[in-house]
Amino acid sequence: MNAPRNAEVVRNTKETCIQLALNLDGQGQANLDTGLPFFEHMLTQIAQHGLIDLSIQAQGDLEVDAHHTVEDLGIVFGQAFNKAIGGKQGVVRYGHAYVPLDEALSRAVVDLSGRPGLTYQCIFVRPRIGDFDVDLLREFFQGFVNHAQVTVHLDNLRGTNAHHQAETLFKAFGRALRMAVTLDPRRGGKAPSSKGVL
Repeated sequence: MNAPRNAEVVRNTKETCIQLALNLDGQGQANLDTGLPFFEHMLTQIAQHGLIDLSIQAQGDLEVDAHHTVEDLGIVFGQAFNKAIGGKQGVVRYGHAYVPLDEALSRAVVDLSGRPGLTYQCIFVRPRIGDFDVDLLREFFQGFVNHAQVTVHLDNLRGTNAHHQAETLFKAFGRALRMAVTLDPRRGGKAPSSKGVL
């Protein structure tokens, strides 16, 4: 029987207080309280389409703006992911997904490489979705890759509705993560790398 792949991380700073728990082998359940309804909707897409159980309690200096909260959520999610995935023995390692939503289409490609890298090509048709600044989405993903130690390529290929653009991005990311973390029985518990380690 495989060891549980779950983790919990707490991060307290002068700007945010975050408690996050995840299970990479979950059912896609999300229990989120961040003070940012739109962003919770995006995080739910990762959980649902990545089959990751995700629990977050976050308090941030939203009276300033959402930047610190969103960035720190990326950091903590990355730390928990890195902790849960462990040595990555037996995982598929690579994941990719294309996801449409009406007129919008996004692509996500993930490599559990052990090296942080983000390539982000997403030009939104408007700068805000409700009162949420779309620039913060990149900050979330940058925080994630830096602390998860993974390589991620995210591309919004088309879209005329900013909400649809963002939602396809997060759904594709969730599906790509799900593929990458899947355990491959043919690996025999070995790391998927010619170096023998990731």
